[in-house]
Amino acid sequence: MSLWARSLRGRVTIIATAIAALVFIPVAIAAGVVARALVTSGVHRDTRDVAEQVAAELREGRLAPDGSIAVRDPAVDLIQVVAADGRIVATSDAARNLPRLSRAEPRGGAQVVSTRACLPSECVYLSAVRVGAAGGDPVVYAARSAPDVLASHSLEVITLAQAAALIVLTGWATWLVTGRALRPVATLRAELDAVEASDLSRRVTEPPGEDELAQLARSVNRTLARLERSAEQQRQFASDASHELRTPIAGLRAQLESAQLYPAETDVESLVKSTLRDTDRLEAIISDLLLLARIGSRMDTAHEPVDLACLVRQELAGRGGTVPVRVDLADGVVVRGVRLQLARVLANLLDNAQRHAETGVRVSVSREGDTAVLAVENDGAQIAPADRERIFERFTRLDAARSRDAGGTGLGLAIARDVATAHRGQVRVEDCQGGARFVLRLPAAEGT
Repeated sequence: MSLWARSLRGRVTIIATAIAALVFIPVAIAAGVVARALVTSGVHRDTRDVAEQVAAELREGRLAPDGSIAVRDPAVDLIQVVAADGRIVATSDAARNLPRLSRAEPRGGAQVVSTRACLPSECVYLSAVRVGAAGGDPVVYAARSAPDVLASHSLEVITLAQAAALIVLTGWATWLVTGRALRPVATLRAELDAVEASDLSRRVTEPPGEDELAQLARSVNRTLARLERSAEQQRQFASDASHELRTPIAGLRAQLESAQLYPAETDVESLVKSTLRDTDRLEAIISDLLLLARIGSRMDTAHEPVDLACLVRQELAGRGGTVPVRVDLADGVVVRGVRLQLARVLANLLDNAQRHAETGVRVSVSREGDTAVLAVENDGAQIAPADRERIFERFTRLDAARSRDAGGTGLGLAIARDVATAHRGQVRVEDCQGGARFVLRLPAAEGT
C-alpha cells in the first residue's frame, strides 16, 4: 500500500477502488433488500391466492364433507380453515397434524393479512383470509415453507460477492489504464534525466495528439529551448565581456609597464589622461553590466507613473552635442515603470541616434490605443533587416562605424531591450526613409 501511495498510478487506483466500493457496496445491499422484498411479496401473493380460492369454495359450499382440502399449488401445501372458536374445521394433508398455523386474523375491515409464522418444526410464510365480512366467520390460512433464498443469506452473499468482484475489476482496470496513460510520463522523465547542463540540445519525445501529456512535452521542449538559448547567451556574454574588459586592462598594463621601464621618458600628463580614459571605459562597462543584472529584479520594482513627454524634455534639457534634436511630443502619454531605467533607455537611444546621425535627430511621443510609443530617428545609415534583431545583443557592433572608438560600451541597445521586456513592452528597429528608427512601445497606464 505504501508503494502504491507513493506513485500517482497507485493513488489513482486506490481512489478509484474506494469510489467503486462506496458505490457498489450500498447498491449491493439495496439490491439484496429489494430482491428479498420482491421474493417475499411473490410468496405472499401465492399464499393469498390459495387462501382466497379456498375461502371462495367455503362460501359456495363446495368444501369436502370430510374436511379435507385439495392442494392447488404444490408449493403452498399448508392450508387450514379455523372457526371463530379456534377449532380447525378443515385442513390439507400436509397440515393435518400441525397446530393452528397462526393467530393472526384480518381485523378492522381488512379481508386479508399476510405474515410470517414459526411452527415447532419450521418457519412459514402465510396469508389469512376471512371467509365472510362478519367478525365471526371462519378464517382460511394458506402457508408454505420459506424458499431457500429467504431461509438463508445466500442472496446477500451473492450480491456482496458480485459487488466485491466489480470493485476488484474496477481497481485492476484502473491500474492498467493508468499505467498505459502514464507510460509517456515515464518516458518523458527518463529523457529529462538524460539532459545535462553541458548539453541542452536534447529534446523529449512529443506524443501525438493534443492531450495534456502532448502539451506537457511541448512545454518541456520549449523550456529546454529557452534554457539552451539562455546558456548560449551566457557563454557568449561571458566571452564577449572578458574580451571587452581585457582590452582596456591590457592598455592600462602596457602603459604602466612602459612608465615603469622608462620613467625618465614618460609623459606623466599623457599617461594620466590615457589611464583615466581606459579606467572610465572599464567603469562604464562594469556599470552597464550591473544594470543589466538588476533589470527586472526585486530591487528595481518601485514602479511609478512616468510621463514620456516630460521624460524627453528633461533628458534633452541636460544634453549637449552638435547634432540638433527635433521633437514631436504628445502630452499625457503616461506609463508605469521605473523612472531611472526608462530614462536610461531614452539616453541610450539618443546616444545611438546622435552618434550615427548625419544632420539631425527626431524624437516623438504618441499613443496608439492602449500603447505608449516613443520613437527616436536619425538620418544616418540605415540598418539592414537582417541586422535589426542582432544589434540588440550585448557587445554587438555592425561595422567600423560602430566601433568602440565611436563611444559607448556596446551594451546600450541590450539595456534598452531588457528594460522594455521588464516593463512588458518591446523596442525594435522599424522602417524609415533615409535613416534608422528605433521605437519603444510600452503599455499605457490605466486611466490616462
